[in-house]
Amino acid sequence: MKLIGLLGGMSWESSAEYYRVLNERVKQRLGGLHSARCVLYSVDFAEVERMQAEGRWDDAGLLLRDAARALVRAGAELVVLCTNTMHKVAAAVEDDLGVPLLHLADTTAQAVRDAGLHRVGLLGTAFTMEQDFYTGRLAERGVRAIVPEAEDRAEVHRIIYSELVLGRVEEASRQVYREVIARLVARGAQGVVLGCTEIELLVSQADSPVPVFPTTRLHAEAAVDAALRG
Repeated sequence: MKLIGLLGGMSWESSAEYYRVLNERVKQRLGGLHSARCVLYSVDFAEVERMQAEGRWDDAGLLLRDAARALVRAGAELVVLCTNTMHKVAAAVEDDLGVPLLHLADTTAQAVRDAGLHRVGLLGTAFTMEQDFYTGRLAERGVRAIVPEAEDRAEVHRIIYSELVLGRVEEASRQVYREVIARLVARGAQGVVLGCTEIELLVSQADSPVPVFPTTRLHAEAAVDAALRG
Protein backbone atom coordinates (compact mmCIF):
# COMPACT_ATOMS: atom_id res chain seq x y z
CA MET A 1 0.00 0.00 0.00
CA LYS A 2 1.36 3.41 -0.94
CA LEU A 3 1.64 6.04 1.78
CA ILE A 4 -1.19 8.58 1.44
CA GLY A 5 -0.45 12.21 2.22
CA LEU A 6 -3.40 14.16 3.64
CA LEU A 7 -3.25 17.95 3.33
CA GLY A 8 -5.95 18.93 5.79
CA GLY A 9 -7.17 21.28 8.47
CA MET A 10 -9.60 23.10 6.13
CA SER A 11 -11.42 22.48 8.41
CA TRP A 12 -10.16 19.86 10.84
CA GLU A 13 -13.77 18.68 11.25
CA SER A 14 -13.82 17.29 7.72
CA SER A 15 -10.19 16.14 7.85
CA ALA A 16 -11.17 13.87 10.72
CA GLU A 17 -13.79 12.39 8.39
CA TYR A 18 -11.10 11.74 5.80
CA TYR A 19 -9.07 9.78 8.33
CA ARG A 20 -12.11 7.73 9.38
CA VAL A 21 -13.16 6.92 5.81
CA LEU A 22 -9.61 6.02 4.78
CA ASN A 23 -9.44 3.42 7.50
CA GLU A 24 -12.94 2.11 6.85
CA ARG A 25 -12.05 1.65 3.17
CA VAL A 26 -8.81 -0.16 3.95
CA LYS A 27 -10.64 -2.49 6.33
CA GLN A 28 -13.27 -3.09 3.65
CA ARG A 29 -10.65 -3.84 1.01
CA LEU A 30 -8.12 -5.83 3.07
CA GLY A 31 -10.01 -7.02 6.14
CA GLY A 32 -8.44 -8.20 9.36
CA LEU A 33 -6.50 -5.62 11.35
CA HIS A 34 -5.40 -3.58 8.36
CA SER A 35 -5.52 0.21 8.55
CA ALA A 36 -4.48 3.06 6.30
CA ARG A 37 -0.87 4.08 5.81
CA CYS A 38 -1.09 7.86 5.85
CA VAL A 39 0.59 11.03 7.00
CA LEU A 40 -1.28 14.28 7.78
CA TYR A 41 -0.19 17.90 7.42
CA SER A 42 -2.90 20.01 9.06
CA VAL A 43 -2.77 23.77 8.44
CA ASP A 44 -4.24 26.55 10.60
CA PHE A 45 -7.59 27.19 8.93
CA ALA A 46 -7.86 30.70 10.36
CA GLU A 47 -4.84 31.69 8.26
CA VAL A 48 -6.26 30.08 5.15
CA GLU A 49 -9.70 31.61 5.68
CA ARG A 50 -8.17 35.09 5.90
CA MET A 51 -6.42 34.52 2.59
CA GLN A 52 -9.72 33.40 1.05
CA ALA A 53 -11.60 36.45 2.34
CA GLU A 54 -8.87 38.83 1.17
CA GLY A 55 -8.55 37.20 -2.26
CA ARG A 56 -4.93 36.22 -1.56
CA TRP A 57 -5.15 33.01 -3.56
CA ASP A 58 -1.52 33.11 -4.70
CA ASP A 59 -0.37 33.25 -1.09
CA ALA A 60 -2.70 30.36 -0.23
CA GLY A 61 -1.31 28.37 -3.13
CA LEU A 62 2.26 28.86 -1.89
CA LEU A 63 1.27 27.90 1.64
CA LEU A 64 -0.37 24.67 0.51
CA ARG A 65 2.38 23.92 -2.00
CA ASP A 66 4.94 24.01 0.80
CA ALA A 67 2.72 21.82 2.97
CA ALA A 68 2.32 19.29 0.16
CA ARG A 69 6.07 19.17 -0.36
CA ALA A 70 6.48 18.52 3.34
CA LEU A 71 4.17 15.52 2.96
CA VAL A 72 6.35 14.19 0.15
CA ARG A 73 9.47 14.65 2.29
CA ALA A 74 7.66 12.64 4.96
CA GLY A 75 7.28 9.80 2.47
CA ALA A 76 3.86 10.42 0.88
CA GLU A 77 3.51 8.68 -2.47
CA LEU A 78 0.27 10.45 -3.40
CA VAL A 79 -1.35 13.59 -1.99
CA VAL A 80 -4.98 14.31 -1.18
CA LEU A 81 -6.03 17.95 -0.70
CA CYS A 82 -8.82 17.57 1.89
CA THR A 83 -11.00 20.47 0.77
CA ASN A 84 -13.09 21.35 -2.27
CA THR A 85 -12.60 25.12 -2.12
CA MET A 86 -8.82 25.06 -2.02
CA HIS A 87 -8.72 23.06 -5.24
CA LYS A 88 -8.80 26.57 -6.70
CA VAL A 89 -5.04 26.48 -6.10
CA ALA A 90 -4.54 22.82 -7.05
CA ALA A 91 -2.17 23.74 -9.88
CA ALA A 92 0.15 25.51 -7.44
CA VAL A 93 -0.03 22.60 -5.00
CA GLU A 94 0.96 20.00 -7.59
CA ASP A 95 3.66 22.17 -9.19
CA ASP A 96 6.90 20.16 -9.15
CA LEU A 97 5.40 17.95 -6.43
CA GLY A 98 6.91 14.73 -7.71
CA VAL A 99 3.94 12.53 -6.74
CA PRO A 100 0.32 12.51 -7.97
CA LEU A 101 -2.26 14.91 -6.55
CA LEU A 102 -5.61 13.13 -6.57
CA HIS A 103 -7.97 15.90 -7.72
CA LEU A 104 -11.27 15.94 -5.87
CA ALA A 105 -13.33 17.20 -8.82
CA ASP A 106 -12.04 14.33 -10.95
CA THR A 107 -13.16 11.68 -8.47
CA THR A 108 -16.51 13.42 -8.17
CA ALA A 109 -17.05 13.61 -11.92
CA GLN A 110 -16.16 9.93 -12.25
CA ALA A 111 -18.75 8.98 -9.60
CA VAL A 112 -21.44 11.04 -11.33
CA ARG A 113 -20.69 9.46 -14.71
CA ASP A 114 -20.56 5.99 -13.19
CA ALA A 115 -24.09 6.63 -11.91
CA GLY A 116 -25.18 7.39 -15.46
CA LEU A 117 -25.85 11.07 -14.72
CA HIS A 118 -24.59 14.25 -16.36
CA ARG A 119 -26.43 17.15 -14.70
CA VAL A 120 -26.08 17.73 -10.97
CA GLY A 121 -26.75 20.41 -8.40
CA LEU A 122 -23.66 21.73 -6.64
CA LEU A 123 -23.56 22.80 -3.00
CA GLY A 124 -20.41 24.31 -1.55
CA THR A 125 -18.78 27.53 -0.46
CA ALA A 126 -19.50 30.62 -2.51
CA PHE A 127 -16.04 30.25 -4.03
CA THR A 128 -16.80 26.75 -5.27
CA MET A 129 -20.31 27.53 -6.49
CA GLU A 130 -19.57 30.88 -8.15
CA GLN A 131 -16.11 30.44 -9.66
CA ASP A 132 -15.20 28.12 -12.50
CA PHE A 133 -12.22 26.22 -11.07
CA TYR A 134 -14.59 23.45 -9.92
CA THR A 135 -17.61 23.68 -12.23
CA GLY A 136 -15.27 24.03 -15.19
CA ARG A 137 -13.31 20.94 -14.22
CA LEU A 138 -16.56 18.99 -13.92
CA ALA A 139 -17.70 20.28 -17.32
CA GLU A 140 -14.43 19.14 -18.93
CA ARG A 141 -15.31 15.66 -17.70
CA GLY A 142 -18.86 15.67 -19.01
CA VAL A 143 -20.74 16.81 -15.91
CA ARG A 144 -22.83 19.99 -15.92
CA ALA A 145 -23.21 21.67 -12.52
CA ILE A 146 -26.30 23.68 -11.59
CA VAL A 147 -25.71 26.07 -8.69
CA PRO A 148 -28.36 27.51 -6.36
CA GLU A 149 -29.80 30.97 -6.88
CA ALA A 150 -27.98 33.88 -5.19
CA GLU A 151 -30.00 33.91 -1.96
CA ASP A 152 -29.62 30.16 -1.52
CA ARG A 153 -25.89 30.35 -2.29
CA ALA A 154 -25.42 32.94 0.45
CA GLU A 155 -27.24 30.79 3.00
CA VAL A 156 -25.39 27.60 2.04
CA HIS A 157 -22.08 29.47 2.40
CA ARG A 158 -23.06 31.06 5.72
CA ILE A 159 -23.96 27.70 7.27
CA ILE A 160 -20.61 26.24 6.25
CA TYR A 161 -18.50 29.02 7.76
CA SER A 162 -20.58 29.93 10.81
CA GLU A 163 -21.62 26.42 11.82
CA LEU A 164 -20.12 23.38 10.12
CA VAL A 165 -16.44 24.31 10.26
CA LEU A 166 -17.00 24.92 13.99
CA GLY A 167 -18.55 21.49 14.47
CA ARG A 168 -22.10 22.82 14.85
CA VAL A 169 -24.78 20.68 13.21
CA GLU A 170 -28.17 22.38 13.43
CA GLU A 171 -31.48 20.78 12.47
CA ALA A 172 -32.76 24.12 11.14
CA SER A 173 -29.79 24.29 8.78
CA ARG A 174 -30.42 20.74 7.61
CA GLN A 175 -33.90 21.85 6.63
CA VAL A 176 -32.47 24.83 4.75
CA TYR A 177 -30.26 22.48 2.74
CA ARG A 178 -33.18 20.16 2.05
CA GLU A 179 -35.12 23.08 0.61
CA VAL A 180 -32.18 24.24 -1.50
CA ILE A 181 -31.77 20.70 -2.83
CA ALA A 182 -35.47 20.54 -3.71
CA ARG A 183 -35.16 23.75 -5.72
CA LEU A 184 -32.13 22.39 -7.57
CA VAL A 185 -34.04 19.22 -8.43
CA ALA A 186 -36.95 21.33 -9.69
CA ARG A 187 -34.47 23.03 -12.03
CA GLY A 188 -33.36 19.71 -13.49
CA ALA A 189 -30.63 18.38 -11.22
CA GLN A 190 -30.38 14.59 -11.53
CA GLY A 191 -28.20 14.38 -8.44
CA VAL A 192 -26.54 16.66 -5.89
CA VAL A 193 -22.81 17.07 -5.28
CA LEU A 194 -21.98 17.86 -1.67
CA GLY A 195 -19.13 20.03 -2.86
CA CYS A 196 -17.78 21.11 0.51
CA THR A 197 -16.18 18.51 2.72
CA GLU A 198 -18.07 19.72 5.82
CA ILE A 199 -21.53 19.38 4.25
CA GLU A 200 -21.50 15.64 4.85
CA LEU A 201 -21.64 16.40 8.58
CA LEU A 202 -25.12 17.85 7.95
CA VAL A 203 -26.65 16.27 4.84
CA SER A 204 -26.98 12.66 3.70
CA GLN A 205 -28.90 10.68 1.12
CA ALA A 206 -31.93 10.78 3.42
CA ASP A 207 -32.18 14.53 2.80
CA SER A 208 -32.41 14.35 -0.99
CA PRO A 209 -34.90 12.89 -3.47
CA VAL A 210 -32.07 12.32 -5.96
CA PRO A 211 -28.66 10.67 -5.52
CA VAL A 212 -26.13 12.63 -3.48
CA PHE A 213 -22.40 12.54 -4.14
CA PRO A 214 -20.48 12.97 -0.86
CA THR A 215 -17.14 14.33 -2.00
CA THR A 216 -15.24 13.61 1.21
CA ARG A 217 -16.12 9.93 1.12
CA LEU A 218 -15.59 9.65 -2.63
CA HIS A 219 -12.20 11.32 -2.41
CA ALA A 220 -10.96 9.29 0.55
CA GLU A 221 -12.12 6.01 -0.96
CA ALA A 222 -10.47 6.88 -4.27
CA ALA A 223 -7.22 7.61 -2.40
CA VAL A 224 -7.24 4.16 -0.82
CA ASP A 225 -7.99 2.50 -4.14
CA ALA A 226 -5.13 4.41 -5.78
CA ALA A 227 -2.77 3.48 -2.93
CA LEU A 228 -3.67 -0.19 -3.18
CA ARG A 229 -3.19 -0.24 -6.93
CA GLY A 230 0.47 0.41 -6.21
